[in-house]
Amino acid sequence: MKTKTKIFVTAFSLSIAFLSAQNGKVKKHVLDLDGTSTNIKIQPTMYGIFFEDINFAADGGLYAELIKNRSFEFDEPLTGWKQSNTKTLSPNLDSGFLTIITDKSKTNKNFARITVWNDENYVLENEGFRGIGLHQGEKYDFSFNLENVSGNISAVNTKLIDENGMVIFSVSSIIKGAGWQKYSTVFIPSKTIEKAKLQITFTGKGVVNMDMISLFPQNTWKRRKSGLRKDLVQKLYDLQPGFLRFPGGCIVEGRTLAERYQWKKTIGKVEDRENLINKWNNGFAHRLTPDYWQSFGLGFFEYFQLAEDLGAEPLPVLSCGMACQFNTAELVKMEDLDPYIQDALDLIEFANGDSNTKWGKIRTEMGHSKPFNMKFIGVGNEQWGADYIERYKVFEKAIHTKYPDIKIISGSGPSPDGEFFDYGWKELKKLNAQVVDEHYYNFPEWFMKNAGRYDEYNRSGPKVFAGEYAAQSVGVVKPDNKNNWLTALSEAAFMTGLERNADVVTMTSYAPLFAHADGWQWTPDLIWFNNLSSYATPNYYVQKLFSNNKGTDLIKISENRKPLKGENYLYASAVHDLEKNETIIKIVNTDDEKISLEINPKNIKHASKLTKILLTSSGLSDENNFQTETITPKEETQTIKKGKFSVEISANCLVILKLK
Repeated sequence: MKTKTKIFVTAFSLSIAFLSAQNGKVKKHVLDLDGTSTNIKIQPTMYGIFFEDINFAADGGLYAELIKNRSFEFDEPLTGWKQSNTKTLSPNLDSGFLTIITDKSKTNKNFARITVWNDENYVLENEGFRGIGLHQGEKYDFSFNLENVSGNISAVNTKLIDENGMVIFSVSSIIKGAGWQKYSTVFIPSKTIEKAKLQITFTGKGVVNMDMISLFPQNTWKRRKSGLRKDLVQKLYDLQPGFLRFPGGCIVEGRTLAERYQWKKTIGKVEDRENLINKWNNGFAHRLTPDYWQSFGLGFFEYFQLAEDLGAEPLPVLSCGMACQFNTAELVKMEDLDPYIQDALDLIEFANGDSNTKWGKIRTEMGHSKPFNMKFIGVGNEQWGADYIERYKVFEKAIHTKYPDIKIISGSGPSPDGEFFDYGWKELKKLNAQVVDEHYYNFPEWFMKNAGRYDEYNRSGPKVFAGEYAAQSVGVVKPDNKNNWLTALSEAAFMTGLERNADVVTMTSYAPLFAHADGWQWTPDLIWFNNLSSYATPNYYVQKLFSNNKGTDLIKISENRKPLKGENYLYASAVHDLEKNETIIKIVNTDDEKISLEINPKNIKHASKLTKILLTSSGLSDENNFQTETITPKEETQTIKKGKFSVEISANCLVILKLK
């Protein structure tokens, strides 16, 4: 993650490109496509997705709740809330006031006690997640829990207002009965607003307790009540991912062990799940985000359910007893590691156990009697050093003693090379580790130069999971990184090398996945969204083209009997898809000129129709945005003769060629 490369452009290469352009000649390449089986299978898990709750990816993003801090659980319980006077829109405690009541014996420990002295003036307002996004005519479920303590408050009045304070919907809920009651109604906004606010006022004077003030769109993914944001899940579904890795990333580790992700606290009734500060709350000085918390409305049950919806293998990652080594580097003593190991064993039972087991019963009670059939589990995120290896050994023994068929993902640290990386690989090989997770964030040039990275890896050693990677246009942890065409093109070049080495590399995923336009901490990211809409980056379309066309069996494509891994700016891989009866060729041209390819199929009988899918842009710095996605795949067909055929490839282009 920390390595850097420099950009070198030689005068020689520039002069050659200039002369070629002056002469108007199109460079020609002759490629041999050998349909003979390599006996290398493309794993169904080859291309997947990695979800981490960074950039408001869960609360404020994928999890469709629109009220921030709905149960007053943040360290500063009024975060997201404001008390004001309806006339002056400024704090006025003469009208009423709110206090926080805490019961530390409960997981949802806080609720608000509201005293109303002047019901014409007092208002309680929530700002949402950088505003509340509302679509005209859509239905939204509004609910809250309330206990009438004293006085004569007879109704709770709720309004949605736009950026100018204009009311776009209002409703009153009549207060009835004693004790805690849940009140529900449906909002239908009269216009589309990106940054609305919610206002609550009261009819009458007195004291009430309130908790779990919630607003959800009804039009969620699969229309699940209190579910996930539909447009974002749809983009994940369209990737046809082989796996879903969750919930991170560094939030698995936490800044401290107390702040690590604990899966057992994220299941059961949503209102009883204990909130936790998000690690990225103050992770970056350039984007401090004190209002970034985790409600765990999107918890482990929902992650498993999402993986099932996507047709993806669930890949949970658990803490190995080491807090983030970039933060406190806090360690659990080896003699105190048992609870962490038990969490892993219990998670496997939660996912795969029948309803007669302790944790399988809990899953069943949550509405999923059928096991999730989990096959993979990650031990630690990107830990390094002897402390990690020592802990990994204990986890591996415990997991495989009870569940020998579970594949364990181990880590090689945060960088693709260096002392920690070399040490981790050496020790994990000794331990016969099954799959080793590698991470690389680097310049586009690094990705293009490393398309042959796995050519020399030991074929009998651990398999590789390229678990986090993304080309950085400016530099690692730089806020000005862009999802431009150059970064996407370089990733495509690198991915041909991953595919060519599918006997070693069996899982890959870009990272991070999501970013809120007004709430991000890290760039670049695969999918960008605001409160109303989302767009796919060029990097997304690269991932989609590879994943949607991964095939089943690797075959060889070469030039002058050599694999294409950057020589003459060309990169390529090829597969058969035995299920679709297709041969699929992926070619990346990083030259600034278009080229002509003559492809010579051997041991392949193909039809006369060639499908050609192009992804390119006229400028390497071009990007997609909320207004338009200019960089998207374009499909065309051409008729070809049997045997050799020719095709032209644009400059700086990814092309997918498909032959029946």
